[in-house]
Amino acid sequence: MTTRFSRQMAKAVLPTPSSDRPVIKSLSRLRTAEAECTRCPLYKDATQVVPGEGVARARLMLVGEQPGDKEDLAGKPFVGPAGRILDRALDDAGIARDDAFVTNAVKHFKHEMRGKRRLHKRPNAHEIERCRWWIDYERAIVKPAVLVAMGATAGRSVFGRNVTINKMRGRRHRTPDGGTAFVTVHPSSLLRMPNEADKERAYRDFVADLKRAKRSLK
Repeated sequence: MTTRFSRQMAKAVLPTPSSDRPVIKSLSRLRTAEAECTRCPLYKDATQVVPGEGVARARLMLVGEQPGDKEDLAGKPFVGPAGRILDRALDDAGIARDDAFVTNAVKHFKHEMRGKRRLHKRPNAHEIERCRWWIDYERAIVKPAVLVAMGATAGRSVFGRNVTINKMRGRRHRTPDGGTAFVTVHPSSLLRMPNEADKERAYRDFVADLKRAKRSLK
């Protein structure tokens, strides 16, 4: 059932049609449009666009940073190491991934070559902003009741400004258009922790954030 907040969100974020901003009302049409995107230079070095994935009326939308190497090759979000952590955390939080819509703030893989390896580079403010209208389309079509911004890049896309994760996580927030959102870490941050005890604590905190979002759905 569509909630009052999700109806407000859909009305608020519905992109305004213009000569360079067509009316898009389905996820299949959106994927086609994203594949043709040249709004920033990242498309030039990426293998392909990585659109959001999930059911068209998911009540929960998870927003990450950008595709990684595995996602760029597969054309699907969160299928690499960070995706495995996310899947495990969703399961521990009692959330079926198939019931959520999973996407990224930036749809193309930004990287630099180090020998034969493609190393991740964080998107800059311009790239996030240029890609933000695809998030607007996704929210307008899916109409989620709750968003979870995973990482600072996702937070900037969802809230339209820089966010400090430690200051914002653990409680519910309103997006500029009246939606409900939570802020947490990106699951890839756990991969970079060398200490296993710290990693396990961070993982438990991540699961707790997902559980808060789930409770908010009720």
